[in-house]
Amino acid sequence: MSVASIADLPVTRGYSGPDQPDPDLLRACVHCGMCLPSCPTYRMTGQEASSPRGRLWMMSAVSDGTLDLLDPAFDEQMYQCLNCRACEAVCPSGVHYGPLVEAARAQLEAHRPRPAWQRAAREVLIGWLFGEANRMRGVVAATRAYQRTGLQGLVRRSGLARAVGMADLEEMLPPVATRSLVPGRETWRADASAHRVMLFNTCMMGTVFADVNRAAGRVMARNGCDVDLPAGQQCCGALNVHAGMLGPARDLARRNIDAFEAAGPGGQAPIVLTAAGCGAALKEYGELLKDDPDYAERAGRFSARVRDITEWLATTGIVPPRRPYPITVTYQEPCHLAHAQRLTAEPRQVLAAIPGLRLIEMAESSLCCGSAGIYNIIRRPIANDLGDRKAANAVRTEAEVVVTANPGCAMQLRTSLGRAGSSQRIMHIVEVLDAAYGGEGAPDVPSASGTRSPSLSDPGPGSGEGRGLRAR
Repeated sequence: MSVASIADLPVTRGYSGPDQPDPDLLRACVHCGMCLPSCPTYRMTGQEASSPRGRLWMMSAVSDGTLDLLDPAFDEQMYQCLNCRACEAVCPSGVHYGPLVEAARAQLEAHRPRPAWQRAAREVLIGWLFGEANRMRGVVAATRAYQRTGLQGLVRRSGLARAVGMADLEEMLPPVATRSLVPGRETWRADASAHRVMLFNTCMMGTVFADVNRAAGRVMARNGCDVDLPAGQQCCGALNVHAGMLGPARDLARRNIDAFEAAGPGGQAPIVLTAAGCGAALKEYGELLKDDPDYAERAGRFSARVRDITEWLATTGIVPPRRPYPITVTYQEPCHLAHAQRLTAEPRQVLAAIPGLRLIEMAESSLCCGSAGIYNIIRRPIANDLGDRKAANAVRTEAEVVVTANPGCAMQLRTSLGRAGSSQRIMHIVEVLDAAYGGEGAPDVPSASGTRSPSLSDPGPGSGEGRGLRAR
């Protein structure tokens, strides 16, 4: 072989620097294939490479030098993965898949060149927008004005969004809550307090879906909790982690740990939240900061305090609503609640506590809907196929309302149900319980026939004053 031809051979690059996939976790996979039926991309494509087993084989191949880190096939599979973590829930070897694919993405981002426009888009969308809560509130305020001044209707009627290739994205945009929920400005107090909790606001739930978090405050107050909303909290960092941007994710984690430690005596109060993806991210701060000498122990303590609201209510005991709430619902399981946090019984316990409510289980309830952070923006074909599959399963139940527990799922379902021509509404599980209690301006029975109720697809009228609530 000539010197020139040797020089033309690709250089095999393995992992290097920080945030490499843990070799012990990789070795835990025995390649049994039990994960294949649970993987959405494998079920959609039928390709072994598009399965957790295939992706773990590729990660190991990069580690031992038989596959180039920058091989396009490796890049494609690391990002085709939805990171729904359904494979973790069925793995007999207990492989912790999420951190492996996130580390592989971090390696790709550290070593591959991206076009300037892609780097700029990532920095603006993920780094800048989600890096500071005040910026997010400002952008959402502009979106609220866009919707309520009539500009949105004009854009849709004119076909402008379709002309610039933004029609699908614009259609996904849900109605924005009347006003954002700003940490440090509102609290909820129980008539007879038995617990103190802290509400994690999250980017979307504190702005676009702020009324859901207000419903959460009212619900917990009715269940004997004094609820605080600590100032200084930021985005959970989940989108950064999923995008391989682990440095910015760690910065956000540190800021949140500082904010919640400063908010209460001893820092012992449970941290409750209404977004499944954010909850999974917060529960893994200990893993994210394990190598930080100043935060490793503090991150572990923080993560141990985190509870999804359904987990908290089911554990402490739900005060049943006093009157029947006759409504038929079906439940869509968010991946990061069912698979990452392993919370499947608790949401159903919450629904079962509501007299008069009828739950009809949908087929494939725990199969990913295709939202997956910003996956439904950057990989629309697979996301749309999964969303439409989920919508079809929801429609078959003939339920009035589709209940979920994550904002990304709600937006994806709303769009997919719209494409299916369905009039089913989307509600967060805590909204259903809040409405059963009497809520804040909620009607007795939300109905698919047009009766309005505060929901993830159509937020209600702000917080105001209610039983068990004091807003500051």
